[in-house]
Amino acid sequence: MTFRLLPKDPKFFELFIADGDNLEAAASALHEMVDQYDRLDSRIANIQALEKRGDEIDREVTRKLEDAFITPFDREDIHELVSRLDDVVDGIQAIAETFVIYDVKEPTAEARRLAAILDDQGKELAQALRKLDGLKDMERHFDAIHELENEADGVSRAAVARLFHDDLPPIEVIKWRDLYNDLEETIDAAEDAAEAMERMYHKAN
Repeated sequence: MTFRLLPKDPKFFELFIADGDNLEAAASALHEMVDQYDRLDSRIANIQALEKRGDEIDREVTRKLEDAFITPFDREDIHELVSRLDDVVDGIQAIAETFVIYDVKEPTAEARRLAAILDDQGKELAQALRKLDGLKDMERHFDAIHELENEADGVSRAAVARLFHDDLPPIEVIKWRDLYNDLEETIDAAEDAAEAMERMYHKAN
């Protein structure tokens, strides 16, 4: 708790908020892409641009950590948080690109639900990051992210089971199993980011 008594550099919190807003935009863009499934090239280009912006923010945080004498949280914890946030945006980009690489004609209902869950997680992460400076009213966001991950587990299991009961061509089974796995892994990554932030929250309280 000692470091909370030291002066706080507002730049760190500005970067945390920017990182969260960027992740939220990427998750929303993926959800919209999977839900509407049109203009794929422009939608993917937008997600790729958001991924690059996330990398820029991460590099700026790293430079700030190298230059700062005092940090608002442990350096290792800050690095862990931005790394986990980066994993989510990287996963979002990979999912979007895989839909095109696999020549998916129409997303399944389960894929749409998983994309919606990831979108909701992105919103919760962004809201929590906006509160990281004051360290107030954050636990409800962590709880929501965990609950969404639990829901995703059930959706993903049911989706994979259905692949083997719908008499699909083997190539379609492989495609969708990969996509469901990528979606679930990215949802897990969002939970990992929430847990990294939650550890910072508890250390500081």
